[in-house]
Amino acid sequence: MYFASDNSSPAHPRVLEALTGVNNGYAMPYGADAIMDRVRDRIRDIFEAPEAAVYLVATGTSANALALATYCPPWAAVFCHRNAHIEEDECGAPEFYTGGSKLVLVEGEHAKMTPEALQATIEATGQTGVHNVQRGMVSITNTTENGTVYSATEVATLAEIAHAHGLPVHMDGARFANALVADGATPAEMTWKSGVDVLSFGGTKNGLLGVEAVVMFDPAKAWEFELRRKRGGHLFSKHRYLSAQMDAYLQDDLWLDMARSANAAAAKLSQGILSVEGASLLHPTDANIVFAGFPRAGHRAAQEAGAAYYLWPFEQPMEGPGGEALTARLVCSWSTTDEDVERFLDLIRG
Repeated sequence: MYFASDNSSPAHPRVLEALTGVNNGYAMPYGADAIMDRVRDRIRDIFEAPEAAVYLVATGTSANALALATYCPPWAAVFCHRNAHIEEDECGAPEFYTGGSKLVLVEGEHAKMTPEALQATIEATGQTGVHNVQRGMVSITNTTENGTVYSATEVATLAEIAHAHGLPVHMDGARFANALVADGATPAEMTWKSGVDVLSFGGTKNGLLGVEAVVMFDPAKAWEFELRRKRGGHLFSKHRYLSAQMDAYLQDDLWLDMARSANAAAAKLSQGILSVEGASLLHPTDANIVFAGFPRAGHRAAQEAGAAYYLWPFEQPMEGPGGEALTARLVCSWSTTDEDVERFLDLIRG
């Protein structure tokens, strides 16, 4: 019953097999390995983007920060939701790698920017010229930190606003696969066909040991990204071990199958929680993350039985009336089983 985070789940066995298979003999370093050629071609095919530049890094933070730094100068703003991952969970890495770009926060329910809020925030930025931070770019987190999903249509609406102001669009897709299968769009429809210029294509939260791809749909800034990746310390010498993970991820749609499994587990968990008297959802369960409130007695029973998840916010007392609701975040992964979900639900039902 482990619902703390999908980035704590095991790697898929096929990924481990791929790593074992590549651990024989020698391969060219720094991304010149033959497997990387196959990965690049496969991502271009999946995204219907034959000219895309594709690079691998080991962490989501480096993928996001390097992508933002490549597209946004240090005197400009990155417009993102107040609850975006780049705002809440990356310890200032975007500001550090960009050399000082400012994150300008946009409002909207359930961690989704509204078009009206984005438009107003962009218009309010840089109004007095040299004295202000300038308009830089827009970053969309999909799946959001609240577990909601921007549809391809919603992405296109936000990107249209950004492009009308001459701003490129980044998508933080640490849970891109979960968003994609939830919406039913194709990878191209969710990204460049909707106006996304650069994508952080996640794998670590969806069954890999540690690898993310940065996909630049216009390769004009590819050389700059390569320089920033090297200068920032994120160019792996034994790159084949990144390539092998991503190669296994993409073969036979494993990445989509794992996301569907995680989303289905979260849907079952969400529906089951709502069957508990006094329970409610804080946000819609669009993908693989559930934010819910249910009675303290259920939390006690689950945690005493070893269930792992986070109270949300953290500082809620377990002491107190059993019928009072406490709120929590529960995350499902590709490895979450029906038995995990059913046992947890049995416990919180009492």
